[in-house]
Amino acid sequence: MENKKDILSDNRRDFLKKSALAGMAAVLTPVTSLVANNSLSEEANDAISQSGKNKSQKVTFLITTDIHSQLNSHDEFFWENNTAVYKKRGGMAVLKTMIESFRKQNPANTILYDGGDFFHGHAVASLTEGEALIPIFNNLNYDLMLPGNWEVVYKKKKMLYDLGHVNAAKICANMWHKTTDADNGELVYPPYWIKYIGGVKIGVIGYTDHLIPKRQSPAYSEGLRFDHADVNIAKYVKLLRETEGCAVVIVATHMGLAQQVGLANNPASEGVDIIMGADTHERVRVPIQGKYTKVIECGAFGSFLGKLDLTIENGKLINTEYQLLDVDPAKYPADKEMQGLVEKAYEPFKKELQVVIGTSKTPLVRYFVMETPMDNLITDAVKWKFKPDIALSNGFRFCQPLAVDPKTGLATITKEFLWNMLPVNSEAKTGIVTGKQIWDWLEKELQNAFAKDPSKRFGGWFVRYNGMEVNFTIGNEFGKRVNSVKVGGAPIDLAKEYSIVACEREGDPDDTLCRIEHVKNPKKSPFLMHDVITDYLKEHSPVAPIIEGRAVATDEPKTLLTQLKGTSYEFK
Repeated sequence: MENKKDILSDNRRDFLKKSALAGMAAVLTPVTSLVANNSLSEEANDAISQSGKNKSQKVTFLITTDIHSQLNSHDEFFWENNTAVYKKRGGMAVLKTMIESFRKQNPANTILYDGGDFFHGHAVASLTEGEALIPIFNNLNYDLMLPGNWEVVYKKKKMLYDLGHVNAAKICANMWHKTTDADNGELVYPPYWIKYIGGVKIGVIGYTDHLIPKRQSPAYSEGLRFDHADVNIAKYVKLLRETEGCAVVIVATHMGLAQQVGLANNPASEGVDIIMGADTHERVRVPIQGKYTKVIECGAFGSFLGKLDLTIENGKLINTEYQLLDVDPAKYPADKEMQGLVEKAYEPFKKELQVVIGTSKTPLVRYFVMETPMDNLITDAVKWKFKPDIALSNGFRFCQPLAVDPKTGLATITKEFLWNMLPVNSEAKTGIVTGKQIWDWLEKELQNAFAKDPSKRFGGWFVRYNGMEVNFTIGNEFGKRVNSVKVGGAPIDLAKEYSIVACEREGDPDDTLCRIEHVKNPKKSPFLMHDVITDYLKEHSPVAPIIEGRAVATDEPKTLLTQLKGTSYEFK
């Protein structure tokens, strides 16, 4: 007589096997009904594996990143024939329609992924600490997300709340709780995500920028620590390939294009099929081939949607196809449900945000690496308000452009757009530094932007300023890039003291200002940066900021649009 336990075990295996086969008969691509991480029986896994071995399957990743909470269609910048061109792009309701149109083309085998910096960058996000964006994010039905460098802006507890209330899975293999008795230095999110789809397992490992505590105000990431991806990427690639049996291994990053290409050339990335990048808002239209894998990055502000198609045959990845597509409101009508959610989020702030605070005769744009009209406007306002020798602004990258209306010849600047330019309304801070401090600081800032070792590059652009003219050579070694500096039109005196004004970075030492250390007489002013710019525009509109030679490189044009060198990539 058979053992009762064995009979039950055999019956259970038979039931699971029949259930798996019945499920496969029910739909064209059966594995979607059996999705789980490491939870299927051996027989069901065998059935799934077998289902993809005799035919070709296509798995589609739809990719957004660096949306920066931009709710509505907006002006977008394109570089065509060495000329700036502006077109309407983006909008959450337009993006929703576009995503659904592609989902319908491959309904069972489509994965929607966001690469971070979704919950910061617009007034509605800042004024609600990201909460108003949660229903909008969930309405897009993301499968997976990676926290970006700006997800920490509302600090750790709020980041955990906002991301905890989104329905997508979260991954990050290099963001840790700082070691305490309570958390023992554990990872904040799972390091990887596995999906059974298209008859195979696809594994995705996530990494955000290890330089977040230096790039952002230090207080934002208090209670968190970060490692470079190369600390554990090889371990996880091996685990996904050998232990989990993944046919495809993707690395999802929010590190900036230069760092991502550096990672693609790092032996630790051997075995990675592709790096889905983010952070620097670069528009990679043809994957960049590194030594060990290739890299894509899909623009910003909801203006673009990346589409990555993986062809799988006999349980193996045999081909990848990638496109970067415009989110064009002329092609995709706004989704009514999503538009309703956008209007609901916007309504409490609408009246205030639509207030016009000034006008400009020239487009306000921040896409250039070394000097931008938008940041010239900001530092012009700071210089006007405080009358220092030098006005400084961080090398921010976020903010879509504001084009000039051809009918009026003016760009209308609202409070909403001011929040886009400066989503953190910081206090202005004054101090005194020597010419030698300024020179050394400029060398460090050039290193942050153009370090030859990609892992040492910050995600932002070169620092902005008014009151200085700086000539430098990007290709030189660290410490030898600055050729000359003028302050107020005169050559800098390394022994002389100069007054400076910049925005306060929460968590910095009191005597640190815009990353210049040991500043004398540091003082917070009673003025917030939004008030400074509003007052300036009230008195000076229409303004007309242009690139005027405040930052000049001997080896690159003033219209430089990317920090990445040594590849065929062009921003356009």
